[in-house]
Amino acid sequence: MTQTIHFVRHGEVHNPEKILYGLQPGWRLSERGQEMAKVIGQWSKDLNLGAIHASPLQRAQETVAPIVNEHNLKLTSDKNLIEASNIFEGKKFELGSGVLKHPKSWRYLWNPWRPSWGEPYDQLINRMLKGLFAARDAAAGKDAICVSHQLPIWILRSAVEGRRLIHDPRKRQCTLASVTSFKLDNEGMVESVSYSEPAKHLLPPKL
Repeated sequence: MTQTIHFVRHGEVHNPEKILYGLQPGWRLSERGQEMAKVIGQWSKDLNLGAIHASPLQRAQETVAPIVNEHNLKLTSDKNLIEASNIFEGKKFELGSGVLKHPKSWRYLWNPWRPSWGEPYDQLINRMLKGLFAARDAAAGKDAICVSHQLPIWILRSAVEGRRLIHDPRKRQCTLASVTSFKLDNEGMVESVSYSEPAKHLLPPKL
């Protein structure tokens, strides 16, 4: 029996100052983000789920809540699904006016392959695979949902598809409240990857 593990990125966060919130606690969904979460909950209604897992960070927990409400399943919080660490966490991170315009920040940018400013990609891939397989096993043959964050989901997908890990963050195919689905074969290994945007109509306009 094949399974699909759906990785959902959390909805929009209330962040008018454009702070890189990273692993900081207390960052909640905006009103738009709450609407995105409701859409994801509705999207999940027809899935035959055996497990629902989520990052312990508040924005992921708020995103997963409508999914849990649609299914008679217990939520599992999994630290393997958490956001990647980043040396610039807590600082304003915006082109032209953020931390990157300061020369003292450049010393952290010497190795984009590792990367030198945050959690190593190999470590990130390993823990996200653990999260995927934990959800697979918990689902006992059914599908599962994992609510996580953009960079971890994108790096996991890139590793599975054999894509180079160094990339332009603006070109990640992993928008707010999007779904990256990993279809597993009969042996429980990843067979293919697909992508969808159930809340596309709620995405903020690009500037």
